[in-house]
Amino acid sequence: MTTLGAMIVFFFKKNISTTLNQYFLGLASGVMIAASIWSLIIPSIEESNLIRFNYLYIALSILMGAFFIYAIENKFSNKKFGNSKLFLAVTIHNIPEGLAVGLAFGLAFSTNSSALLMSAATLAFGIGIQNFPEGAAISLPLKTEFKSNKKAFFYGFLSGAVEPIFAFLGIILSAYITFLLPFLLAFAAGTMIYVVVDELMNEINKTKIFTFSFLLGFLIMMILDVAL
Repeated sequence: MTTLGAMIVFFFKKNISTTLNQYFLGLASGVMIAASIWSLIIPSIEESNLIRFNYLYIALSILMGAFFIYAIENKFSNKKFGNSKLFLAVTIHNIPEGLAVGLAFGLAFSTNSSALLMSAATLAFGIGIQNFPEGAAISLPLKTEFKSNKKAFFYGFLSGAVEPIFAFLGIILSAYITFLLPFLLAFAAGTMIYVVVDELMNEINKTKIFTFSFLLGFLIMMILDVAL
């Protein structure tokens, strides 16, 4: 989906309109927040329900995930990357997204739960949806910087290539650290929520288009998680 989004660079002579960008970002934000709740946080609470005060550990794991992304971004905040900084930021936050999908599937496989398997699939679907505008958001600005459609597309593709790699790693890790899975899921949720609030919601001057597309994305993902 990131690659498909990056391909938009070949169809636009100029950057996408502010209105269309708000719609994409709002939809992606709503999907990611809903996915964080129903596909990561709720399963993490359910899988750790035998641990006393599990909700406190889950809350701490979410905070740690958010601080993890903050620390990485702060490390590069003073670097003069230009538009390449956006590429770096998206690539970095795609790593925990890939891990989140892999861990979610690993949890489903380890428990042999069809419900958790479907939840993992909807998480992957939701992240895929939000990756489409991310691919476009990277390739279009870099088109101006590089003066090359092909180079801008390649960077857009590259930013998403880390996700399947770390998803596979997440599945492998889940077989050895089953007892940590609930907290790793919560950690991944914290990274995703931070990315939405700090990056996607700050990309633009939000209007009602963003607000209602956020709500639409949230409801779509909620229905998918609950109904399936």
